[in-house]
Amino acid sequence: MANYEPAIVAKNKGKGGKNRKRGKNEADDEKRELIFKEDGQEYAQVSRMLGNGRCEAMCIDGTKRLCHIRGKMHKKVWIAAGVIILVGLRDYQDDKADVILKYMPDEARLLKAYGELPENTRLNEGIAGGIDEEDDGAGDDYIEFEDDIDKI
Repeated sequence: MANYEPAIVAKNKGKGGKNRKRGKNEADDEKRELIFKEDGQEYAQVSRMLGNGRCEAMCIDGTKRLCHIRGKMHKKVWIAAGVIILVGLRDYQDDKADVILKYMPDEARLLKAYGELPENTRLNEGIAGGIDEEDDGAGDDYIEFEDDIDKI
C-alpha cells in the first residue's frame, strides 16, 4: 500500500444548481408605470398559444398576427390566451410581430378606461371573470316544477 494515490475528484466549477435558473422573485411588478403604445407598436389580445415562444394574437387594428415572445420574457413572464399584450410591429412583415410587454389585469382595465382599448374588448381575467360577464340573467338557470304529483 505504499503506492497509494488518491482518486481525482471532480471540482464544481458551475454557478449553482437547477434552482439558480429560477431566479429571484422580483416583486417590483406590482407598482409599475403604465406603458402606452408608441408608433410601430400595437395592443393585442392573445387568441392562442402555439408553443416554441410563439403565440397568435388579434391586434386592436383588426389584424391577426403571429407573435414571437422575446428572450427576456421567455419562461419568465407567463402569457396565456386572453391576456392583453403590447407588440412591436415589423415594417417588413405585416403578419408577424414581437411581444414587448404583458399587461397585468388591472393595467388592462386602466387601458380600457383611458380609451386605448375598444369597449368591445373582453378582458379575460381567469375563470371567475368570465362567469360574471356571462351571467346577466339571474333567473335563467332555475327550473320550476309542478306541485301536484298526481298529474305526472
